[in-house]
Amino acid sequence: MSGAEPAADGRPRCPWGLSTDDYLAYHDTEWGRPVHGDDALFERLCLEAFQSGLSWLTILRRREGFRSAFAGFSIPAVAKFTDADRERLLADAGIIRNRAKIDATLANAEVLTGWSPGELDALIWSYAPDPATRPAPRTLGDVPAVTPESTALAKELKKRSIRFVGPTTAYALMQACGLVDDHLADCVARGGR
Repeated sequence: MSGAEPAADGRPRCPWGLSTDDYLAYHDTEWGRPVHGDDALFERLCLEAFQSGLSWLTILRRREGFRSAFAGFSIPAVAKFTDADRERLLADAGIIRNRAKIDATLANAEVLTGWSPGELDALIWSYAPDPATRPAPRTLGDVPAVTPESTALAKELKKRSIRFVGPTTAYALMQACGLVDDHLADCVARGGR
């Protein structure tokens, strides 16, 4: 597995971020940066679930379509979606039209409306491992797909009736939202640089 590689600007990046301009912008400005707020984390949770079995690039390129279709991922707004909204979503070519994933998003919003403000944020971030216990990965082979923390987070979310989030999806969420910094050791984006 390879380590950080130079981008067109000559600065080293994680290799996965070099394949398209969309990935490079996401890699440099979003991935691994801390995300807080219930609605913001709900969005990431939903998008990671929609990504399951697909490439992240597919989701990234449709993100604005998802935001439009799902009322900006406002938990209270999505929780009020009706059967007519479900049918609208299933016909929306701007998103991934997977019934199980759409149903999970709507059901999760309903569950989350019963949580206290900030509870989703606090729960997710309570599973962030101590950065001192995690050496910086030197190659892509050093980056896990699942960790004990992601397994525990997925289990807790399932226990609280949140659907479509297994340990791998939970770890992708942790990476995307900055709970862990899996930028490679030599990557210019490591540590929010």
